[in-house]
Amino acid sequence: MGFLNALRYCLRQTLLSIARNFWLATASAAMITVSLLILGSFALVALNAGQFLNQVESEIEINVFLRDTAQINDLGREIRALPGVERVSYIAKEQALDEMRESLGERRDILVGLEEDNPLPNSYRVRTANAEVVPAVAGAIEEMRGVEKVRYGQGYVEKLIMITRWVNAAALFAAGLLALAAVFLIMTTIRFSVMARRDEVEIMKYMGASNWFVRFPFLLEGMVVGFFGSSVAVLMLGFVYYYLLLQVDQVSLFFIQLVTDQRILGTLFGGLFGLGVFIGGLASSISIRKFLRV
Repeated sequence: MGFLNALRYCLRQTLLSIARNFWLATASAAMITVSLLILGSFALVALNAGQFLNQVESEIEINVFLRDTAQINDLGREIRALPGVERVSYIAKEQALDEMRESLGERRDILVGLEEDNPLPNSYRVRTANAEVVPAVAGAIEEMRGVEKVRYGQGYVEKLIMITRWVNAAALFAAGLLALAAVFLIMTTIRFSVMARRDEVEIMKYMGASNWFVRFPFLLEGMVVGFFGSSVAVLMLGFVYYYLLLQVDQVSLFFIQLVTDQRILGTLFGGLFGLGVFIGGLASSISIRKFLRV
């Protein structure tokens, strides 16, 4: 019974404090909303960029064109031994010519007569475990004896990896700055609450109230502010992302496949919500230590 009475008291004091400093609490919640909106937007971009990168990885092949003097079997073993190499396929020049003829379709007649004097080289097609190791693997293969030329879309893969890294870094930096601003705003809110109730706090301490009993309403106040700020951010992000999914599906952009896995999205939105509540509680804890000497 005593615990329930104490809990009711803390909840009542929290609501009264938020009502007294309504506009400041609203500004604090809005700052958390903006911080999480920016962080969540960058996170969704990074998540989809990562999925796109994975799709690209599944299509990236290193084409290794061989000299006529190359020791094919020995070279194949060397390539398979490289770190990061997942699959190696040998393509004889006859097979390469057949594939070219098939890709040309109705224009295949231009290849008539090349069977006897095939200009295409023997080659290996190499798949790696991920895109990041492609440049290193391609460079190592290029140095091997018997290799004439290596092609894998130089420049494109490197740029794609660099963009993904920059998106992640920008998200963390921008959200970090805004999260700090939110913390300071909530600290200011709690500071006004403490100053307005200083006499009450002193009486409570004189009556034997514990430090946690005095501090808990202020901690709860920060968490409530964080709760409302993060709730608005998650709802807005969820609505906009769902609308974007519908638009992409309607125009049938087959080359754009946004993340739709409910577990991944649920983890992301749940993490954003928890982060908002944590920021509110953290700001309150810092403020109480600094301004509430009990």
